Amino acid sequence: MDSKEQMQKTQLNTSKINFNDLEILHLQKPTLKNSYISVKKNGEILLKTPKVSSAFVQKLLIQREPWIRKQLKNIESFNSLSINFQDEVLLFGEIFSIDSDEAEELRESLAKIDTSNEEAILKCYYRFYKSFATFYLTQRVEYFAEVMKLSFSEIKFKKMRSRWGSCSSRGVITLNIELVKIDKKLIDFIVVHELSHLVHMNHSKKFHAHVCEYIPEAKALNRELKAIHLL
Repeated sequence: MDSKEQMQKTQLNTSKINFNDLEILHLQKPTLKNSYISVKKNGEILLKTPKVSSAFVQKLLIQREPWIRKQLKNIESFNSLSINFQDEVLLFGEIFSIDSDEAEELRESLAKIDTSNEEAILKCYYRFYKSFATFYLTQRVEYFAEVMKLSFSEIKFKKMRSRWGSCSSRGVITLNIELVKIDKKLIDFIVVHELSHLVHMNHSKKFHAHVCEYIPEAKALNRELKAIHLL
């Protein structure tokens, strides 16, 4: 096979498909063996296939339409959890009024600043979430570490763009302060996940089995977590 033939074989063919009011980006690549459909967190639908007929694509989309719409609904549902700054706060998947007991620390901080300054407001929210996360997440890590009979060296908290947490080989657990915005059962899943890396520094079958010992519904929670985009 010469270089020209090789280039033709690996070349991507990109097109857009309108299917039952859904706009789908279709990537055809001859070297693919199977077809894949994914829904990104921004709602973009991506279909990857080898070179196939239009009839094949239509049949595949008909079969997978319920799954696609379910993913879009999950994204839309979560994205609706937006808040009005200075009026609301998002904690554990619920929206609380700024006048609630949960938001007392934030309310006191906002009272001390110029609320016409958007940057100052955002800083107040950041400090509130970091303080709240430090208090709540430390308790959950310590609780599960005792239950799992594990020892960590340190807990760190910071806002991360693409990870909920991490665990280093030195036993340092780092957690995203955004965690306090999601459901408590998802928080516990992340905590157990990271602590389990103290036993298995990988994502092997043994690792997942270890997580499931303490969070039996781990697989379902992991799927739920993937539909969430806070950052």
